[in-house]
Amino acid sequence: MPIRMKVYHQGKETLVAAADADLIGKTFREGKFKIEVGRFYEGDVVSGERFVAELRLATIGNFVGRETIEAAKDAGFVSDDGILWISGVPHAQFVLMM
Repeated sequence: MPIRMKVYHQGKETLVAAADADLIGKTFREGKFKIEVGRFYEGDVVSGERFVAELRLATIGNFVGRETIEAAKDAGFVSDDGILWISGVPHAQFVLMM
């Protein structure tokens, strides 16, 4: 399953937003949590390798979906205890603190 990824630059920060491609345009709710997988994630279709290469340059990451989070986890950016599940869909973030 492809990953959709968008890279944002703001000052010294680089944010990588990525989601499993099949989740784009969907909204998930569970209790007080809600995630909209919309335009924020709607970037290029990339391989897991390209996604991880961009993560290595990022200061912030925001991820949705099993494939995307598995790639981030395998590269050491996400751990199991940092994953929030919303209606069966995993969501995770990371911030690099200097």
